[in-house]
Amino acid sequence: MTLSFSELALVEPIQRALRAENYEHPTPIQAQAIPHLLAGRDLLGIAQTGTGKTAAFALPILQRLAENRAPAPRNSMRALVLTPTRELALQIADSFRGYGRHMGLRTAVIFGGVSQGPQVDALRRGIDILVATPGRLLDLHQQGHVRYDGVSVFVLDEADRMLDMGFIRDIRRIVPLLPKQRQSLLFSATMPDEINRLIGTLLKDPVRVEVTPAATTVERIEQRVMFVDTGNKRALLASLLGDKTIARALVFTRTKHGANRVAEGLAKGGIGAEAIHGNKSQSQRQRALGNFRDGRTRVLVATDIAARGIDIDGITHVINFELPNVPESYVHRIGRTARAGADGIAISFCDHSEKGFLRDIEKVTRQKIAVAEHAFRASVGQGANGHGHNGSGGSHGHNGNGHNHGGHHGSGNGNGRGGEFANRRRRSRRGGGHGRPQGHAPAHA
Repeated sequence: MTLSFSELALVEPIQRALRAENYEHPTPIQAQAIPHLLAGRDLLGIAQTGTGKTAAFALPILQRLAENRAPAPRNSMRALVLTPTRELALQIADSFRGYGRHMGLRTAVIFGGVSQGPQVDALRRGIDILVATPGRLLDLHQQGHVRYDGVSVFVLDEADRMLDMGFIRDIRRIVPLLPKQRQSLLFSATMPDEINRLIGTLLKDPVRVEVTPAATTVERIEQRVMFVDTGNKRALLASLLGDKTIARALVFTRTKHGANRVAEGLAKGGIGAEAIHGNKSQSQRQRALGNFRDGRTRVLVATDIAARGIDIDGITHVINFELPNVPESYVHRIGRTARAGADGIAISFCDHSEKGFLRDIEKVTRQKIAVAEHAFRASVGQGANGHGHNGSGGSHGHNGNGHNHGGHHGSGNGNGRGGEFANRRRRSRRGGGHGRPQGHAPAHA
């Protein structure tokens, strides 16, 4: 029997906000975490992106703060949520405001790249819920604008991405400043050794909630690798995007400069594309995200750091123009598709220099990624863990017919446009598109 939110002992103002959004059934992490958090337990949550973890911690935090209406001290906060990027901070704060719309609690956001004046003003009055990135928070603390004595709940979100981005040192500076008597929560999609060491200093007798095994990829995502010479990657990408069934694509590069070049090349070829990365201003990044979310831009090219703020339903394809050199980043990248119950497709380009990255990804995810043929195939046989021209599971689309070599059959189109992926997308749409399933909490919440 499917659990409903009404069975989770959430107070009426929260239930009313959930009903207004037509959310009836919690996701697995919400169903498992919320009762423990309402009881005041510390929690370790291992969850991929798109599993609904924001609501898993936001709803019980709102309820516990509402039950104890003690005002936040001046320059302090009652609940502190740390997250790696400003885009993600804004989205989490929006979730708190939406779920708590009937509760009269004050929420603020702190991040770098903008004037600190309004942030200092908000802190001066005392905040119920503060969502912040570590760097700006430490800056304001060093200036005397932030105190932590009012914190009763602390959340470290996307801990593995914090590690990737070099924020763990900042986290280790912030944690000792917090009151010893507090509830602490840590969420991470993967569990590197450094995060395991952090758990021992941050959490006390935590409940462990794991909705998917650490470092495994979302099962609904069709994953394929295309071996291609470096010089042919842009032509292959343009060819793939010639297929209009790729309705909304997120393309990853390793560098900011690479993101700009790819986006500019696509735009010159008549394909609507924008780039998002750390060198873009806040307004540029928000505008590009808005255009992508609203369908005005079909392709968004991003770096790993910037992509942590991309929380958009309906991304049909993730394309790794360059494979990440950190295998856990692959999990985060492809998790941007197959959200809210939809299917998704992840296509990775791999040149000769990236074979080692592919081996690392397959080792961490414990999956062998099938090889797909295309018109720009690298001339020299390449592979990782046995990948090659006749790799297991590879569907070959020559002359309009897929030839199977140890895998499933796929219909090719013979023109280098990735016919197998389009066909899989069309099959997945028979179940009713990519929207959020009726009556379920948002997977991105």
